[in-house]
Amino acid sequence: MSKKEKIELLVEGGKAVAGPEVGQKLGPLKISIPDVLSKINEKTSPFKGMKVPVKLFIDVKTKDVEIQVGTPPVSELIKKELTLEKGSGTPNKERAGNISIEQVIKIAKMKKDSMFVNDLKAAVKNVIGSCNSMGVLVESIPAKEFVKKIDSYNDYIKQEKTEVSKEKLDKLKFDLEEHQKVYKKEQEKIKALEEATTPKTEVPAAEAKKTEEKGKAPAKAETPAAEVKKEVPKEEKKK
Repeated sequence: MSKKEKIELLVEGGKAVAGPEVGQKLGPLKISIPDVLSKINEKTSPFKGMKVPVKLFIDVKTKDVEIQVGTPPVSELIKKELTLEKGSGTPNKERAGNISIEQVIKIAKMKKDSMFVNDLKAAVKNVIGSCNSMGVLVESIPAKEFVKKIDSYNDYIKQEKTEVSKEKLDKLKFDLEEHQKVYKKEQEKIKALEEATTPKTEVPAAEAKKTEEKGKAPAKAETPAAEVKKEVPKEEKKK
C-alpha cells in the first residue's frame, strides 16, 4: 500500500488560490497546484462567502489526490441562507424564518456526503428536521407538517432544483410577517388576560392611613396656654 500524505486547508468556498500556504504544502509533493485548486473550487462552490475546511489525501507514488470538503452544521447553513442571526427560542410558536423547498434542496446537497443517508430525499428530510427545531417554516407551513407532504415535491428533488424566483422569495417573506403578526397579537392577548386576572394587592386601612399621614406636612405645634405671656396693661406699668 502506497503512502498517503494528509493536508488540511481552510479556503473560501469556490475561491481557493495559490497562496503561500498552498504552495508550501503542495509544492514539495510535486502536485499540479492549478489542477488541485480547480477541483477544490468545484467542490466548495456551494459555500461561497463561507470558510470551508478541506482535507487532501495525496498518494505520494501515483500523485492521485482525494478531496474531502467539510461543511458547517445544517443549522448554520439555514441561518446563512435566510440571513438569520439565530433560530427561534420557542420554535413551536414563534417563527424565525420561512425557507423554500429549493433552498432546502441546496443545503441538502451540501450536507448529503456527511450525512448517513442513501439519497437526496433523505438528506432533504434531515434539513427539514433542523428547520423544525429552529422555528423555520418550509414553504410557509410548519416544518413538521411539511415533511408529511414531501412526496408532492418529488419532482423538485429529482431535478435538484435550487434556484428560487424573486416573486416566490417575496411571497415567503410576506407569509412569515403574517405569521409573526398573529404570534404578536396572541402574546398581547395573553399578557392582557394575565394582568386582568392577577389580583391587586390592597393596602390595609390602618397602614393606608399611616401612609397618608406621613405624606402630609407636619402641623405647627401650638404653644400651651399657660406659657402664653400675658400682656401687662400700660396703666399697671406706670405704677
